[in-house]
Amino acid sequence: MEPKKLLFVCVENSNRSQMSQAFAIIHGGNGVQAYSAGSKPSGIVNPKAIAAMKELGYDLSTHESKSLQEVEAFAPFDVVVTMGCGDACPWMPAKQFIDWQIPDPKHMEPADFNKVRDYIETLIKELLSSLP
Repeated sequence: MEPKKLLFVCVENSNRSQMSQAFAIIHGGNGVQAYSAGSKPSGIVNPKAIAAMKELGYDLSTHESKSLQEVEAFAPFDVVVTMGCGDACPWMPAKQFIDWQIPDPKHMEPADFNKVRDYIETLIKELLSSLP
């Protein structure tokens, strides 16, 4: 069976979409191919996100902040999840579109940042369990 292709999109591709991609890899295993991108990528993965994922044993420092153009080649996707990019969210060929209202943790203190991280993990687990 082909792995499900998932794309996570936020504005900068430095926090939420990166952590979503990481959790999809952690919990989806060989059943998913996870990608992330930003509508206006910052070019860096936030050190706070790297630190938050390191606490869970995942090395986010190996990820790169990418533009949508850089992941277009992997389309069509089974699911595209957008988070907080509003009208800037692009259209990508996909079977399903989901919008998650997740606050941008960029300027949060570590404890609040980790609450957003844990919320993302919960959403990823729900998404993976809902895939056909």
